[in-house]
Amino acid sequence: MIGVRVMLEYFHPWPNSAGFYLARERGWYRDAGLDVELVVHDPWRGDTLDHLLAKAVQFGVFPSNRLLVRRALGQPLRAIAAINHSGLESIQTLTDSAILRPRDLAGRRLALNPTPRGLAMVRHLVKTDGGDPDAVIMVDSGARELRPEELAAGVADASFGGYWAWEALMASSIADERRVVWPVDQIGAPAYHSYLLGAHEDTLTADRELTRAFLAVTSRGFLAAAHDPLSALPAYEQITPYFPSELLAQSLQRIAPTWLYEGQWGEQRQTLLEPYAQWLHEHQVLADPGAWLEATTNAYLPEPV
Repeated sequence: MIGVRVMLEYFHPWPNSAGFYLARERGWYRDAGLDVELVVHDPWRGDTLDHLLAKAVQFGVFPSNRLLVRRALGQPLRAIAAINHSGLESIQTLTDSAILRPRDLAGRRLALNPTPRGLAMVRHLVKTDGGDPDAVIMVDSGARELRPEELAAGVADASFGGYWAWEALMASSIADERRVVWPVDQIGAPAYHSYLLGAHEDTLTADRELTRAFLAVTSRGFLAAAHDPLSALPAYEQITPYFPSELLAQSLQRIAPTWLYEGQWGEQRQTLLEPYAQWLHEHQVLADPGAWLEATTNAYLPEPV
């Protein structure tokens, strides 16, 4: 058996990683001679891309924009498959705020992690809707995603960043009819792959067959999970027993459609990569808009089924 360490994208496992867990639970990695360990990153040591760069793991899941920025800096990292074919972030608010559309954020307090890309996205959404992005009052919430209770308590009028397929589904003391969730894809965001799967260039060079074998099984896992999302629920009840089964089930069903494009898993699409890279460049987030060309490859994916 060949040991393979895979780092997920968040502080804890959540249903976006269902394909990995289902493939492992059903023994498909084992049948391919792979002993797969699924881990999350230690923020003290950086994000998934930092761990890949240090060769602490062979494969990892990360936001597409972060990969492009690092590749433009010359870091030898490359994506080998797409996990999501849509944006996952949302703007969340309460009906009490009378914020009815993105342009209404002008003059209001919006909580977010003020990364260059996050700030650019908020400004874009407000401007696209005819509002004044300079009038939005940014509230630094760091890596935390504000709960509806915090919005009700006046910490901010709205928040940006929480996922419509995860945080927005969590139970709250705030009644559902007071909660407002706008997926960014529905309010003017550029199209993009939220998360990609990748590796260090050295891994791809030295372990080509391992990479192909790992992707073949992973593709099988995500296809199975996409066709029957609740089949992955038992795995999550074991690895994240602190989350309610109802939340996990709902999240699995919501997130599953983002994994496939025209019935296939894994293809990184030029129609999402190139315009998004150009958008990041225009908003001073990415130095080289052509970075996506060397940052991504579909060469290791299995043949379409």
